[in-house]
Amino acid sequence: MTATDWDKARSLAYEAGRAAAGPVETVPLAVADGRTLAEPLVTLTDLPAFPTSSIDGWAVRGAGPWRPVGRILAGGTADPLTGDGTCVEIATGAMVPVGADALIRVEESARDAAGLVSGTPRPAPEWRLPGDEAHRGEELLPAGTPVDPAVLGMAATCGYDTIPVRPQPRAALLVFGDELLTSGPPGDGRVRDSLGPLVPAWLRRSGATVDPAAVRGPVQDTLEAHIEAIRHGLAVADVVCTTGGTMHGPVDHLHPALEALGADYIVNTVAVRPGFPMLLARVPGPDGRPKFLAGLPGNPQSAVIALVSLVAPLLAGLQGRGLPTLPLVTVAAPVRGRGGDTHLALAALGHDGRATPTGHAVSSMLRGLAGAHGFVVIGPDSQAAAGDTVPFLPLPLLPGERP
Repeated sequence: MTATDWDKARSLAYEAGRAAAGPVETVPLAVADGRTLAEPLVTLTDLPAFPTSSIDGWAVRGAGPWRPVGRILAGGTADPLTGDGTCVEIATGAMVPVGADALIRVEESARDAAGLVSGTPRPAPEWRLPGDEAHRGEELLPAGTPVDPAVLGMAATCGYDTIPVRPQPRAALLVFGDELLTSGPPGDGRVRDSLGPLVPAWLRRSGATVDPAAVRGPVQDTLEAHIEAIRHGLAVADVVCTTGGTMHGPVDHLHPALEALGADYIVNTVAVRPGFPMLLARVPGPDGRPKFLAGLPGNPQSAVIALVSLVAPLLAGLQGRGLPTLPLVTVAAPVRGRGGDTHLALAALGHDGRATPTGHAVSSMLRGLAGAHGFVVIGPDSQAAAGDTVPFLPLPLLPGERP
């Protein structure tokens, strides 16, 4: 079996998700955070929609001094200023009246005993004109933009009450392995399951929803138990992740289970180290749209590499988002290659943005992962010297989180 090139595997996972992206949903702004725009966000009117004062002060017409004839507050409609030598008191955010020649700041004005206003306008106009920010019909954000608080505020500013978004993919996790403990310290030949807590959290950071009831395990090491658990996962989720069983050992039942369920492989093993025995398969869904199973290796770091290599691109495609372009970083120390495979090497980013490889990076360990921000990507048949620039694959982050 020939392993798929890592870059190619990442693209195949993304395209599979993109082809299966769910239909457009229209939801209120209050529940749209974390979703993805299904259509461009277009202005419904000029922004601002009317001439808007940037100051507290006076809107004046003609030469001064000026006689006050009224007041305009934010939210009110301004009557025109029709007479030279007149003015109105105006608040920040209020509509500038037709006929006004200038605005004068309140702190730069004075009133005499007769109540007349005097002052000198600044050279630059102190109001925003319609269309200063955007014109009606202008595209502000493209389809595929993740919805965050800033996007919600922009949509509200434009006058939207609801916005069209893509559905959030539902994910499930099945933990395979009779040797796993779900509580307490490891011992007596058994190890603690670390992926049950870890995987759902990073699935959520990649845009999926994960119901706690959709996390099951350890699943008994029999073919029948594997098939039943996978069927249950596919019934409640769009993407099922499994841990372990991706090879062909005596208790590795994942491949026979996929065959029994009529699945076809999108990717079956990837030329990447750590993480080689990973897979992504498509399973027919009851409504004609496919569902997916991602087989993650049992070693914790390898499982995370499978998550960021196959599952995160798949979820991006399912949400209608773009496949993220990998940023470039400078490595602070040499990073070896792994022959003809891509090497994803754990690294932490310093304040200067340079990437330093972490220790404890064996695929069975999580200590190095806990102090890392992502992986430096060393291509096949290459290596990196200190000072070289290489691609960087970040670990998934929640909005607002920073490396």
